[in-house]
Amino acid sequence: MGLCLTYRVNLKLSLRQTVQALKDIHNIEISHTMVNNYAKTAAVIIRPFVDAYDYNPSNEMAADETYIKINGVKAYVWLIMDKISRSILGYQVSTSRDVGPCILTMRMAFDKFKEFPGKALKFIADGYSAYPLAAQQFKIEKDWEIFITQVIGLTNDDEVSKEFRPFKQLIERLNRTFKESYRITCGYGTEDGATHSVSLWVAYYNFLRPRPHEKNEGREPLNKVELLEGADNMPGKWQILIYLGQQTILKQQQGEAAICS
Repeated sequence: MGLCLTYRVNLKLSLRQTVQALKDIHNIEISHTMVNNYAKTAAVIIRPFVDAYDYNPSNEMAADETYIKINGVKAYVWLIMDKISRSILGYQVSTSRDVGPCILTMRMAFDKFKEFPGKALKFIADGYSAYPLAAQQFKIEKDWEIFITQVIGLTNDDEVSKEFRPFKQLIERLNRTFKESYRITCGYGTEDGATHSVSLWVAYYNFLRPRPHEKNEGREPLNKVELLEGADNMPGKWQILIYLGQQTILKQQQGEAAICS
């Protein structure tokens, strides 16, 4: 499974290319269906750890949505990024570009705060109307004041664009990085398949991928995890991520059992 995930996610190989690599390099014979099943299983196990990790977010976030295809029909991936740490704090796959998935993505990102920063939060998005509408929902639910700064267009025609253009450029680079992995799929077959693939990519980006756009000899990931640092190869790191996901699931189950009792 570690080898499959390394070729599939890290090296951006298609299912059949992964099968060929395993055969040619490791003399392992496996079907592309099994590779796909491994990836889906790993995504389900790893995601709880990725979502529950203590990212210690800053008060500066950038958000955007990008197009994908699911079963030949246009769909969307929503991403929210911490400008300082570059970690992905919120992500969502949806078949519609309305306010619902926008709220879910923002809620996932805001759940990372131990204490919501309120008006100190800088939340930068494009000119799409879903973001201000989602902010109104949080005002109703939690009485949070969220001011959305919207950077519109491609040129700095106003002071807001001049000040916050770097936020927009940052999230657009993240979208391009995601699309590099997405292109090998030629579109996803199902919404669940899209969600699993995006979940694995977020896990790789946040915990395994070398820190982007920075010159460092150590090639460190965005978020350091002691157990991951002990692994000397990428298949081993994926196995540790699976273990960390299992432990997170067990803790969540024990917490639910304690509440029920």
